[in-house]
Amino acid sequence: MNEKVGLLNGIAMYVMWGLFPLFWTLLSDVNSFDTLANRIVWSCVFSVAAIVLLKRGRGFMKAIHALWQEPKKAMLLFLAAVCISANWFLYIWAVANEHIIDTSLGYYINPLLSIVFGVLIYKEKLLRGQQVALGVAAIGVLMLIINFGEVPYIALSLALSFALYGVLKKQIQLEALHSVALETLLMLPIALSYLAYLSWQGAAAFGHVSRTTDALLIVSGILTIVPLICFAIAAKNLPLYIIGFLQYMTPTMTLLLGIFLYNETFTQADLIGFSFIWVALLIFSVTTYRQQRTTSRAKKAA
Repeated sequence: MNEKVGLLNGIAMYVMWGLFPLFWTLLSDVNSFDTLANRIVWSCVFSVAAIVLLKRGRGFMKAIHALWQEPKKAMLLFLAAVCISANWFLYIWAVANEHIIDTSLGYYINPLLSIVFGVLIYKEKLLRGQQVALGVAAIGVLMLIINFGEVPYIALSLALSFALYGVLKKQIQLEALHSVALETLLMLPIALSYLAYLSWQGAAAFGHVSRTTDALLIVSGILTIVPLICFAIAAKNLPLYIIGFLQYMTPTMTLLLGIFLYNETFTQADLIGFSFIWVALLIFSVTTYRQQRTTSRAKKAA
């Protein structure tokens, strides 16, 4: 295990994700469904290309064969592909429509929502600190709802779609790069059909707006794959609790971009609501870290 290599890749991955609003705002004039369809197509192209270049083709074919032999897992993968596509669309739409702070809130809530699913679906037991963290986070979300005057549906939809994606992926357990290749392959017929329809209507962005737009749509596929390769390296070389700490870089960077670069509204009431969620994440992270350290020491002693 090379922790230095893992740490560099982990930081690079979350920094790239944290800077995503800078990229997607460049495509804010393109219909969000059009952008999503292009992202699926080019992600599929570049993920398959990466598999070939990294010489992981044999493992990829084994994964396809295994799914062919187990239709239930293939269906779960399809549902996961639907969830991640919905998540991508919500994020693209939110950034294009000046809801960047909402995306930040969504990805702060996501780890805590994943815990709830773990308890409800897999009957996982929570430590006392984790229970407290969920309670504190719930207070923060409630305060934000009261302040907004409505449920923060964008943030909750992002958190829910990604948490469901995680639940489904846990039952399949594919390598990250293989997974995104298969997920985008499953969505490819729908994406291509939609792009063909747009082209027939004369409303397609790719090839009809500008070379810059074409380039950006192509690059969206690269920007989907590169962080996943970094994640695969980080997951291989870092303990999970470090990855858990690092993941909060992304929503923090997004929040700062929303406030200071895109001048989105962030009131004192918002700050208080977010503060409850930050405290909840701190309690959860410290509790999880201590538990994993205790477990690690017990294993070494044995």
